[in-house]
Amino acid sequence: MEREQLADFLRRRREAIRPAEVGLADSPRRRTIGLRREEVAMLAGMSVDYVVRLEQGRSSQPSTQLLGALARALRLSDDERDHLFHLAGHRPPPADGVARLARAGLMRMLDLLGDTPALVLSDLGEILAKNRMAVLLTGEHTGLSGDRRYIVYRWFTEPAARAACPPEEQEHQARQFVADLRAAAGRRSGDPTVTGLVDRLQAASADFRRLWAEHEVAVRRADRKTILHPRVGRLLMDCETLVTPDQGQQLLVLTPADAETRERLELLRVLGIEEFPTGGHGHAQATV
Repeated sequence: MEREQLADFLRRRREAIRPAEVGLADSPRRRTIGLRREEVAMLAGMSVDYVVRLEQGRSSQPSTQLLGALARALRLSDDERDHLFHLAGHRPPPADGVARLARAGLMRMLDLLGDTPALVLSDLGEILAKNRMAVLLTGEHTGLSGDRRYIVYRWFTEPAARAACPPEEQEHQARQFVADLRAAAGRRSGDPTVTGLVDRLQAASADFRRLWAEHEVAVRRADRKTILHPRVGRLLMDCETLVTPDQGQQLLVLTPADAETRERLELLRVLGIEEFPTGGHGHAQATV
């Protein structure tokens, strides 16, 4: 680990970002160049003290999960992310597999979408990044580990994952998840990450085994779904999926399908994130 070089790199990247680039308010009275340390800490989900110690070259070695969070917060390019991992004494995340990070270009698109809920997913349904409105709408799932990272795995193994989906839509949603996973398995034939996930799902869920045996294949691109939100009620959302050329990552954008939903989303934006449940335990969390 190259502490001094890591400290210098993080400090310079923080100072190079304008607050508006990450969805924060800018002000002509602002004296800080770039982001404040507390803003980086908030965006990365870590303590201000740790950010300070990193920039002063006196921190312990950061984990790969923490480095991924810093890369997202600082909007690092793919090359910059690799450099960050090298300075911290870790191998950069592979192009495919369990350590995926959202592409820098997709992160910038998330910022530009502003109050429109949007998120970045891997081709296996791991949520790699969300903007603030997507967190308000569906909860925070970017910090999950193991198979719980994958939406399809939570859907078939955790009853709470279905709570925000109306009962009459659950069969359709389940079929979509399985058909999309089947398409990914075809593209990545022989990939142990995919085959292992499928094997564990078949062992854990009879419902998944039933649908997997039907061999339906469909890449999710556009859809309409209902979300039962714990704070603002029933939301009818149009979901548009933009896929990267290599089909490795997806940008999912959710827009209100009617005027009532538009009004409820605006109410949700005003209510803000205070006391909104995060994680996947004990609360109804929307799947996407």
